[in-house]
Amino acid sequence: MKFTILIANYNNGRFFKNCYDSIIAQEYKNWEVIITDDASTDNSVEIINDLIKGDPRFRLLINPENKGCGYTKRKCMEYASGTYCAFLDPDDALYPNALKDSVEHLQNSRNIAVYSKLTFCDEDLNAIGDFKKIKQIYNEKYFFNSPIQLHHFFSFKRDAYLKTEGIDPTLASAVDQDLYLKLLEHGNAKYIPVRMYKYRQHAQGISQSSSKEKAKMSFAKVIFNSFKRRNISKIGGKSIPKDYKNTEDIFSLLDYQTKIGYRLKAKILGFFQKDSLF
Repeated sequence: MKFTILIANYNNGRFFKNCYDSIIAQEYKNWEVIITDDASTDNSVEIINDLIKGDPRFRLLINPENKGCGYTKRKCMEYASGTYCAFLDPDDALYPNALKDSVEHLQNSRNIAVYSKLTFCDEDLNAIGDFKKIKQIYNEKYFFNSPIQLHHFFSFKRDAYLKTEGIDPTLASAVDQDLYLKLLEHGNAKYIPVRMYKYRQHAQGISQSSSKEKAKMSFAKVIFNSFKRRNISKIGGKSIPKDYKNTEDIFSLLDYQTKIGYRLKAKILGFFQKDSLF
């Protein structure tokens, strides 16, 4: 089964060699890589071309102008041909077992996706520690990944993605959350408690502190769109607003999901969840 690694790049040329090396080192060998550069202003395209030249497993696409993360990741998916897919950020890297373990669990399960431990790293990709909040989720109509429990490395079946409306091309951030929630409407995801993904922390990262407010706004819009897509009119006894106005209107509806009782219930249900759809 072919695995498609999807990379949306913007001005991460100086980090790409680590990303590339981690792909080449994969224990699972049946893969392809789709890279879309979003009109970078650094030397990303030159660096990427130098690394992948002559290797037919890599394909580099270039946006003629800067389109944003949602558009670029959606474009990556349009060219994917693998049975399984996953996004890898160009400033991050994979552990050698990432594809092998993901494929093994996807082949032997009715789940449409698997995800793993995420290891925080410094700017030089030295491990700092694992993200402790990732756990087995209980997937149901009212799961919105808020607070965050599901993260990289998220590998999914391409045929499940094709059942969705696809990644929202207008999003500048929270693109992965958009992908997760849409896919989870067509099947369940399994947590594999092993290290697969190295998440580099650096000042220019799209999800770092300077971008958190914009990311929060995008995430609220993603959740609001999920309400509408799932025909949810009330949640926690509160009515869903007819139109999206601000982040607090959305996140206040999910306050009950942060309570200990709810989280304990979700943890137990997640452990016993079968491969049923909702």
